[in-house]
Amino acid sequence: MSESFQFQLKKTDGGARLGEVSMPRGTIRTPAFMPVGTVGTVKAMYLDQVRESGADIILGNTYHLMLRPTAERVARLGGLHELIRWPHPILTDSGGFQVMSLSGLRKLDEQGVTFKSHVDGSLHHMSPERSIEIQGLLGSDIQMQLDECVALPATPKEIERAMEMSLRWAERCKVAFGNQPGKAMFGIVQGGDIPELRVRSAQALSSMDLKGYAVGGLAVGEPQEVMLRMLEITLPELPTEKPRYLMGVGTPDDILKSVARGIDMFDCVMPTRSGRHGLAFTRRGKVNIRNARHAEDMRPLDEQSSCPASRDYSRAYLHHLVRANEALGGMLLSWHNLAYYQELMQGIRQAIAEGRFADFMAETLENWARGDLEPV
Repeated sequence: MSESFQFQLKKTDGGARLGEVSMPRGTIRTPAFMPVGTVGTVKAMYLDQVRESGADIILGNTYHLMLRPTAERVARLGGLHELIRWPHPILTDSGGFQVMSLSGLRKLDEQGVTFKSHVDGSLHHMSPERSIEIQGLLGSDIQMQLDECVALPATPKEIERAMEMSLRWAERCKVAFGNQPGKAMFGIVQGGDIPELRVRSAQALSSMDLKGYAVGGLAVGEPQEVMLRMLEITLPELPTEKPRYLMGVGTPDDILKSVARGIDMFDCVMPTRSGRHGLAFTRRGKVNIRNARHAEDMRPLDEQSSCPASRDYSRAYLHHLVRANEALGGMLLSWHNLAYYQELMQGIRQAIAEGRFADFMAETLENWARGDLEPV
């Protein structure tokens, strides 16, 4: 652990990067997957299980936590780490995406956004400064700038306007964040699916000399090839010595291909959301445990896994739990999925360290394509 925020790039293998973020609350091994703890809980999971699965850091959501229990209450209770019993690093997003997508948006201007709560309809205002203030009250270790994330498709004029606004907000967030030893604020590259806007955004943010950089506004409905192309255009414009975070991504396939292009950090609700709906991600591809073929299959999801949910429970039992709408089904499948994601990240890190990432990626893709119908 380090008393300051530091990123060490240990090795590269093609575009893939092996690194380490050191900060007072712990070390984050990169490439890293951050389980999403939207309202202070990784859904259907004990945080002890999340840690045991291999997670070094989790994500909390500024928008949801500011509405309930409120950032001020969290601060009075000792901060988010103390409240949820997670002494390790926490990243909080800025709330911008949720404001745009969940709330009844009333007004957007240079000063920020005024919006209605999706919980009770109450009015709130979030400026760049207020977003940083809320994240400070929560006590998070990595804080994100407030940005405007436009839904694709959108007109080039609208994408450019939002990108330029986000850059101005980044400057204000940097000032509001100030100097907080051991913590970091990341900027967010925007620009939709327009290459020249992505480049302009990345270059402007790089000139701000922030502690890290995120790529936002992707995985919002565009094809995977568009997302990957935007990464190929954007990442060369970001500092090599700073961590790179792809927000809200994604499937194991998205992660693998984004690592190949130089991304260091990921978050997504997919492993827990899919688990609650009966979908498992495995080294043999996706498994819909609701399917009738699992009803009398006594195989576990993965007999080689170190995770009890993956190794010790039969598909037949998981099928029964999910079809019967038992909460335990979602709990076990969420546990399995998070463990699989962390096993994938560990495999990625080891492969980069050994200079065989391309082979690891090809083998992993082949195993997913082969499927799970027969034991391996």
